[in-house]
Amino acid sequence: MASRQADGPVLEELSRAECLRLLATVPIGRISYTRQALPAVEPVNFGLHDGAIVIRTDAGGKLMAATRRAVVAFQADDLDQVLRSGWSVTVVGTCEEVTDAGDIARLEMLGLESWAPGTRDHFIRIVPGIVTGRRLRGPGAPKVAGL
Repeated sequence: MASRQADGPVLEELSRAECLRLLATVPIGRISYTRQALPAVEPVNFGLHDGAIVIRTDAGGKLMAATRRAVVAFQADDLDQVLRSGWSVTVVGTCEEVTDAGDIARLEMLGLESWAPGTRDHFIRIVPGIVTGRRLRGPGAPKVAGL
């Protein structure tokens, strides 16, 4: 459903399918989780596999420990400051460590590499539960796929 002011910006709620399609177009998002009973947000590079968000990390890292079987939020966006347009997608779901050898082999084939230094040989997966998104088109922005 789109909301528009006369000759103004358009704000559109996105379907789950469109949200997942848009997530696949960007390499960076933010994961929000609980660390030491406090909220924490970290930027991560990620990929999608079978509808789940996949992050490559190290076994001993804070992210790996804090997200094991936890409910987390994940957010990614693509914004154009000049046109005041873009989209934002938020996913809330369960985060799990990937331990199955077959799953790990499939995820290795994604070619997902962490931008952070050091060895990142473990994967965590966010299984989406709630998926929401919005697209905003500024008054002068052309209607373009992805925006």
